Amino acid sequence: MSEQILLDRYSLAILDELLRDARQTVQQISDAVGLSPSPCWKRIKDMEAAGVIRGYTAVVDAAKVGLGLRVLVEANMAQHSEANVRRFEAAVAASAPIVQCHSTTGASDYVMTVLAPDIRRYEQFLHDTMFRLPGVTHVRSAIVLKEIKSEVRLPLPQPAPTARRAGPRRRG
Repeated sequence: MSEQILLDRYSLAILDELLRDARQTVQQISDAVGLSPSPCWKRIKDMEAAGVIRGYTAVVDAAKVGLGLRVLVEANMAQHSEANVRRFEAAVAASAPIVQCHSTTGASDYVMTVLAPDIRRYEQFLHDTMFRLPGVTHVRSAIVLKEIKSEVRLPLPQPAPTARRAGPRRRG
């Protein structure tokens, strides 16, 4: 687990703007959050350096690029030795069709999201990849019929209220 970094209302507002549209200029973001451009830019750079902002990407419609089948895959391991887990997780990380993988509690050791062009290619992926992953003893697949919600934007926490100071408001 990574360490939580406390962010004030300006940094949270900047993140919210970047999540809404990361192609905005620093000037547009600073106008939206009520900071001048220099401190806004510095906060963005500080959040990048701290790993709060891990990167920037485009949100692509998988079906429109030929990946119309989304499958939720549950996998169980025979043994949870450190070596088995490392080999399994390295193999998952190297597999392009597996776009998400979570180590979980409950009935499954891992829950993954796999994208494929169609059911035939998914079956091929099962035989060529999933059934050959180190330590896997059981695989369950659930074909996604319809995506109801797939949110990339995080539900950022609201900052704790702070005491207001008397006097003029300062920007920056």
